[in-house]
Amino acid sequence: MKYCERCVMPDTRPGIKFDKDGVCYPCLVAEKRKKTDWKTRQKELMKLCDKYRRKDGYYDCVVTVSGGKDSHYQVHIMKDIYKMNPLLICVSDSFTHTKAGAHNLRNISEAFGCDIIVYNLNHATMRKMVRLAFENYGSPTWPIDIAIYSVPLKLAAMMDIPLIVYGENIAYEYGGPGAEETYSAKGQIKNDVVKPIDWEWWYKHGIKPQEVEFLKYPDQKIVDRLEPIYLSYFYPWDGMRNYRVAKRYGFRDANGEWNREGFIENYDQIDSLGYIVHPWLKYPKFGHARATDVSCNWIRNGYITREQGIQYVKEHDRKIDPKALDDFLQFTGYSNREFWDIVDKFYNRALFDNVDGEWRLKDPIWKKKK
Repeated sequence: MKYCERCVMPDTRPGIKFDKDGVCYPCLVAEKRKKTDWKTRQKELMKLCDKYRRKDGYYDCVVTVSGGKDSHYQVHIMKDIYKMNPLLICVSDSFTHTKAGAHNLRNISEAFGCDIIVYNLNHATMRKMVRLAFENYGSPTWPIDIAIYSVPLKLAAMMDIPLIVYGENIAYEYGGPGAEETYSAKGQIKNDVVKPIDWEWWYKHGIKPQEVEFLKYPDQKIVDRLEPIYLSYFYPWDGMRNYRVAKRYGFRDANGEWNREGFIENYDQIDSLGYIVHPWLKYPKFGHARATDVSCNWIRNGYITREQGIQYVKEHDRKIDPKALDDFLQFTGYSNREFWDIVDKFYNRALFDNVDGEWRLKDPIWKKKK
């Protein structure tokens, strides 16, 4: 494994690229961001808002939300700064929700005075699909993630609300396939978060078409009628800054409720328990997990040094949170042994050695010589 010379990102992240000096593209993006004319871009956003602003009291835009810190920040920008009348749309997953998550979802509606639609997925179908996606692809939240991308677009089209506001451009901000600096989120489905799986495959495995019709990503003709945008094109994206802003509006972190293993912060992806098994599964497949992701973001934004990031990765990256795992097992019906037998299939033998039943990273960053 090779690691970025500035942050702690390895070259195993899908779609990541390094320049000739060994610096990853997200770090180069962070440097470029310092020279961006944000005031000009924010004037562009105002023009977009004015294009879709309505005078009849109907919704001006859709803001996709989970209730998290970034959601609060997005609604703050659109409602308080740009004076839009947003409809909030949340796709809820089927795992156990935290007290903080339940509070935050209610709070985002109350704090900003916005109507909210919460789309609850069919739990029985989700259980079947989560199991299939986990066993065959090592991606258990695939059906939840495709719904997060599909449902807001379909509802916006049905309700005739063309402007749809997302947070960050994941591929561009963090590295991934099709990374491009653009405000348009029309190509978001290609960012590799939801890998393409033919729907016929699902049908062959017992999923009925009527169970998943609304989960399917809309036809391009429908997407082309809409204006999905990334807010990160107009505002520099910083999770820590978003968290501080969200706290001013009543956002609650997981302090006192959930001390998560494998995480180095307490404010991101705290909505539900079992969902965070999915980001941990990057570890057996790619040799890095959430501690790497957050450390990279903090390094790029100047909150910690690379050396501090390396220590965070060493101490936390391999750990899976037991509370999250218990909830995942309860929802899916796996035993602990069945879960680990499935996970073992996805450990990347090029990156790990199995020593007496324990998987060990062959080339960890803390053993690299500077």
